[in-house]
Amino acid sequence: MKNNYRKLKWELMLRTLLVTALALGIGYVIVELLVDGLLQNGFPDLVIHLLMFFDLSYDEANTLYGTVFMDHKDLFLAGGFMILFLVFFYVAISKVTHYLDDIGHEIDHILNDSDVPVTLEPELRPIAEKLNTLKMTLKRRENAAVESEQRKNDIVVFLAHDLKTPLTSTIAYLTMLDEQPDMDPGERAKYTHIALEKSIRLGELISEFFEITRFNLQDIVLEKSPVNLSIMLEQLADESYAVLADKKLTCSIHTDDGLVVFGDPDKLARVFDNLLRNAIAYSYPGTNIDIQAYREMNTIVITFSNQGDPIPQQKLLSIFEKFYRVDNARSSQTGGAGLGLSIAKEIVELHNGTIEAASSRACTKFTVRLPRHQEEQEAGAARKKGLRKFDSGKGQ
Repeated sequence: MKNNYRKLKWELMLRTLLVTALALGIGYVIVELLVDGLLQNGFPDLVIHLLMFFDLSYDEANTLYGTVFMDHKDLFLAGGFMILFLVFFYVAISKVTHYLDDIGHEIDHILNDSDVPVTLEPELRPIAEKLNTLKMTLKRRENAAVESEQRKNDIVVFLAHDLKTPLTSTIAYLTMLDEQPDMDPGERAKYTHIALEKSIRLGELISEFFEITRFNLQDIVLEKSPVNLSIMLEQLADESYAVLADKKLTCSIHTDDGLVVFGDPDKLARVFDNLLRNAIAYSYPGTNIDIQAYREMNTIVITFSNQGDPIPQQKLLSIFEKFYRVDNARSSQTGGAGLGLSIAKEIVELHNGTIEAASSRACTKFTVRLPRHQEEQEAGAARKKGLRKFDSGKGQ
C-alpha cells in the first residue's frame, strides 16, 4: 500500500524541485544581470527617487537607501527569492487542485448513481480503484436493500391475502353454528373443530406480522446462563406431541447426558423450536423427525433430520436469508414468512456457534454447533480421568 502513490509522490517532488530551481534561476538572472549588471547604477537612483516621494531630500533618501537596503541586501534578496518561489509554487500547485477537482467530480458521479466507471490521472490510479470498489459496494448494498424490501413487501402481501382465507372460513362456520341451533351434534363438533383450526391458523399469521415488525425494530439481546440442552430438547419434543400427531409424524431424541452450553435459554429454545417447526412443516406424513445432540471436541452438535422434498442445492445458500422461502406456494400453507431460519442463524452466531443445512433425497438435515460450557468441559475431562483411573485399578 505504501508504494501505491509512488508515481504521485515523484511527480509532486519533481514539481517542487522544478519550482525551486526556477525561482533560484530567475532570481539569479535578476540579481546578476539587472540589479548588479545593467541596472547597477540605475537601480539605486530608482530607489532613491522613489523614497523622495515621501518628502525626503536626495541626501536623506541616499542615506536611507544605504542603511536600509545595502546593509541588509542579503535579507532583501532572500525575501525576493521567497516571493518568486511562492509565485511559481502557486502556479505548480494548481495541478494538485486539479487532482482534487477530478476526485470531487467522480464522487459526485458516484452519488448521482452514474454507471460510468471512475477514471483519474494515471498517478491517481489507486484512488480510482478504491472509488470504483466503493461504487460497486454501494451498488451491491443498494440492490440487497431493494431486494430485501421487495421480499418483505411480498411476504406482507402473501400474509395479508392468507389472513382473509381463515378469517372468512371462521366467520362462515361460526355463522352456520349460530343460525342452526338444532344442528346434528356430529356436524356441530366437526364445524366447531374446523373453526378452531382456522382461528389457530389466523393467530399464527398474525404472529408472523409481529415477527416481521420485531425482526426489523429490535436487536437480539442475550441473557446468558448455563443451559442443559439434553433436557431442553426432550421438553421441546414433548410439547410438540399434539402437532406431530396431527401431521401423523413421530419424533425421536438421541442425546448425550449433561450437554451444557452457556447461553440464553429462551433464545436457544426459539432456535430449536424453529428448526422443529420447519421439519414438521416439510416432512412426509408417516415419517420420523430425528433429533440428535452429542459432544464433538469443544463443541456440542445438534442435528434435526426429516424426510421430505429435498431442497435444491442452489437454494441452500439462501435459506438463512431474511424473508426467504424455498417454495412460496407451499410456505403459504405452512405459514412461514421466511424469518424463522434467519432469526435462528442470528441467535446461533451470537452464541459464537454455526448453523448449516444439507439436503438430499434421503433427508434434510440442519446442524447447529455451539461451544461447550466451561464447567461441562471440565466435568467431561474429570469423567475421562476417572475412567482412566478405574481402568488402571482393574488392571491391577
